[in-house]
Amino acid sequence: MLTVNKIKVPGSVAAWIFIYAELTEFGFFFIAFLLAKLYYPVEFYQGPTHLPILTGLLNTLVLLSSSFFVARAMQSIKRDDKKRTVFWLLLTISAGLTYCGIKTWEYHLNEQAGIGPRTNYYFAAYYYITFNHLLHVLIGTCTIIFVTILTALGYYNKSNHEGLESAASYWHMIDLVWILIFPLLYVLR
Repeated sequence: MLTVNKIKVPGSVAAWIFIYAELTEFGFFFIAFLLAKLYYPVEFYQGPTHLPILTGLLNTLVLLSSSFFVARAMQSIKRDDKKRTVFWLLLTISAGLTYCGIKTWEYHLNEQAGIGPRTNYYFAAYYYITFNHLLHVLIGTCTIIFVTILTALGYYNKSNHEGLESAASYWHMIDLVWILIFPLLYVLR
């Protein structure tokens, strides 16, 4: 655990370097999105009206729930409750897989409506950002699966859980990015 000015930062330094790199990547995506919006205001104004808002809202609820689940897993490991930790991590994995299922359904609905990444600049940006986020959710889900296995095998406990904290921090980053993506792509015009 890293200590900065007597504040303990969860996880490892390497995990935070990775998280900051990922946040920087998404920051560039958002800047590119906003610049494209300046050049193609009509496409970016009309774009969100063609998206199935229900899928975006469901994914928001799923990811917010997953953050709660992974936070509860961290509380449980700090109490040395391996069984509850694994339970909450399994719920986090379920939420990650649910997100992937909803996103796949959303892409299918878009396809049925004749919307694809080549439809216009708005949808090119939408697919690029959301597919990239989907890949991060898959990476995060695989990471949570890995730390769940390690927890079940007894590797993590009350005094040794830095890897689990790092995975939880990465998961929260994924959720944070979605909280920015949802209004930017689905709501704001």
